[in-house]
Amino acid sequence: MEPTERIRVVIAKPGLDGHDRGVKIVARALRDAGMEVVYMGLHQTPEQIVHGAIQEDAQAIGLSILSGAHMTLFARVLELLREQDAADIKVFGGGIIPDEDIPELDRLGVAKVFTPGATTQEIVEWVRDAIPARV
Repeated sequence: MEPTERIRVVIAKPGLDGHDRGVKIVARALRDAGMEVVYMGLHQTPEQIVHGAIQEDAQAIGLSILSGAHMTLFARVLELLREQDAADIKVFGGGIIPDEDIPELDRLGVAKVFTPGATTQEIVEWVRDAIPARV
């Protein structure tokens, strides 16, 4: 039996936001597309998310932020990844993020921001294109 190539993604809800329907739909879409998905759940700190991604040997972290704290939370996750010598883990996310904040998130190192209206198919295709599968 040949080993299969898989993409491993950690999905999390950082901060105080308690709405998780959308992130669960994204997690399921990625899983249904053949990826290994670890959903960390609600109210995760950036430290917990980065620790979990490293422990799970993830290639990407997907964050769902609806609370308005996206600039702080994305920046902290990226900072912690650099501190842990894990900056090769790509960070992407979505939620309620104003268009005018996206260029700054891009500058910080966020690989992709999905705004309201993005389809699960768009997200799956982006992950497949942006994250190399590994055996």
